[in-house]
Amino acid sequence: MRSRYAQPELPDGTPAELRAEEFDIGYLVYAVFPPVTDAAGRPQPAPPGGSKIVVSKETGETVTVPNYPTETAIALYRKQRQS
Repeated sequence: MRSRYAQPELPDGTPAELRAEEFDIGYLVYAVFPPVTDAAGRPQPAPPGGSKIVVSKETGETVTVPNYPTETAIALYRKQRQS
């Protein structure tokens, strides 16, 4: 997976952890980043952009979906497959 898509990195340059969430028709794969804080340690919003990858259980095909929350990304993938 890392060789085919962008390789997300942590601020120190090490590769970000990848996680996979299994659902009925596929796997949602995404990078995990530590929370962003300001100099005072207050949480900050995550940077915009990015994407998640869905791997089809049936075919092994991979597609990208926006970096939405897990359930929203899965729902979008289902909707795209029905089109």
